[in-house]
Amino acid sequence: MDTKHGNATRLKLMETARELFIAKGVDRVGVREIASKAGVNLSLMNYYFQSKENLLEQIFEQSIKDNGQKIRQILNSDMPLAEKIKVYINTYIDILTEDPLLVPFVLSIIHRNAEQASRLKAVHTLYNTETFSNQLKHEAELGNIRKVDPEQFFVSMISLILFPFAIKWLIGYRMTLSNEQMAQFLEDRREHVYDLLMSALRP
Repeated sequence: MDTKHGNATRLKLMETARELFIAKGVDRVGVREIASKAGVNLSLMNYYFQSKENLLEQIFEQSIKDNGQKIRQILNSDMPLAEKIKVYINTYIDILTEDPLLVPFVLSIIHRNAEQASRLKAVHTLYNTETFSNQLKHEAELGNIRKVDPEQFFVSMISLILFPFAIKWLIGYRMTLSNEQMAQFLEDRREHVYDLLMSALRP
């Protein structure tokens, strides 16, 4: 098979799958529907991905790879702590706004096979770094912030950022928000999350 043509077909299948996953949800889309919508023979779909699980993992790796490295670089940078937290929040919210599939994908991959999720290289870029933990400890030793458990603080930080995106349909329903209002609500999370986190660190 021509490599160039094969890569194009593979990418088309992945992009079609992403569109269907966004529209219907990961669990409501099968490989037959993906192949049909992409105009690709089902046997060819199976040739490239073998299973839906394998397809999910490859899309996940592609989605997370660049974005995960981007947010990890922020944690490992030499920015002052307050600036780092602000940049991290804003960058993460930018990523989640641009890629609505990211949160459900992470949850789907981890929930489907939690034991196997750790082998996915991209997963590790989403977690805390030693540099950030040490910075929190150092700032506490200097008396600039109160002493916090770095892992607890990090989990709180990503939870405040991610969770509203995971349940935005429920937020929109409960608050009767239009799409534009929902987008504004999530946009307002930037300052809200930053203020909460900095208040938690205040000595």
